[in-house]
Amino acid sequence: VNNQGKARLLRFYNDQPMDRQKHILQSIYRLVSTRADENCCCFVEDESLFGPDHKIIYRHFATLYFIFVADGAESELGVLDLIQVFVQVLDSCFENVCELDLIYHFDRVNYILDEIVMAGMVLETNADLILEAVKETKKLEQEGSTFGF
Repeated sequence: VNNQGKARLLRFYNDQPMDRQKHILQSIYRLVSTRADENCCCFVEDESLFGPDHKIIYRHFATLYFIFVADGAESELGVLDLIQVFVQVLDSCFENVCELDLIYHFDRVNYILDEIVMAGMVLETNADLILEAVKETKKLEQEGSTFGF
């Protein structure tokens, strides 16, 4: 989400109607954007939005908010580390990632997120392994691989 509240990458791992998705996005943005970065932690709860067992975990980097919503089974610090790894990989791939990278390279950004999280489950948190998988995919794209066809 950018500083104006526009989603640049939005993914739900459970079925939500479009109007509910918009409401969730607006509510979460309102919660995190009004908090002072230097005085507040990166965890927010809103029982009216998700119920008592969910936390909103976010980091604000330059013009972008990276926000995850996790249930009580997930470690808040683990998700915060996951955000850090995601941003680190994006920075490595795009050399200081910015909002335009998320817009113009949405396919690669989605692929990177898929390498980290699939169907709501964390797959990988090692930035080097994620970068290696991204480089291998880019190499295949450049070779014009058709997977044996």
